[in-house]
Amino acid sequence: MSNPIRVFLVDDHKMVRRGLRVFLSVHDDIEVVGEAESGRDALDTLGKTDADVVLMDLRMPEMDGPTAIARLSDEHPELQVIALTSFADESLVKRAMDAGATGYLMKEADETEIVSAIRLANEGQAVLAPEAMHALLERPSAGSVQLTERERQIMALLAKGLTNRQIAGRLDVSLSTVNFHVHNILDKLGAKTRTEAVALARNEGLLGT
Repeated sequence: MSNPIRVFLVDDHKMVRRGLRVFLSVHDDIEVVGEAESGRDALDTLGKTDADVVLMDLRMPEMDGPTAIARLSDEHPELQVIALTSFADESLVKRAMDAGATGYLMKEADETEIVSAIRLANEGQAVLAPEAMHALLERPSAGSVQLTERERQIMALLAKGLTNRQIAGRLDVSLSTVNFHVHNILDKLGAKTRTEAVALARNEGLLGT
């Protein structure tokens, strides 16, 4: 069996953390390796763990989720962060996704959805609750976006969760070439992150069926 996915919990409510820990513990491929009660606490503690995926509440004292996500994206770019919140606040969603969140789920999501999101995030794939998708698509429409054939190939691989380096290997091109095309794709779609680009590309029908 492969190593379990190491999960770190960040929420200012102890009972929420306890509930997440309990239901995640029954899955053999997931291990909770730590927890924090604020974004600042998470930044101080995460470096001492070997976490793969972070479940991050967005409304917390001292340092809110989007601010913590932005800091984590800079300090620990290998981490995949799923925003998990009770609030369907579109401005908060946009801040979290712009900060670099891999996915966004409501706390009301059932156990199956959360576990699935953790597994997909560990593979670099985004999972967006309908509230997050709505917030992203409320932005000005990308209109009739035209991608080149190479950009379409790269966009399809982005949607599968591949990193730029993995895409370069798959397409047998240089990493700088992939970086250039990804920059162009985000620019054409008006997206700030890869997650947004994938969501908007789906909305524009650029990923097929």
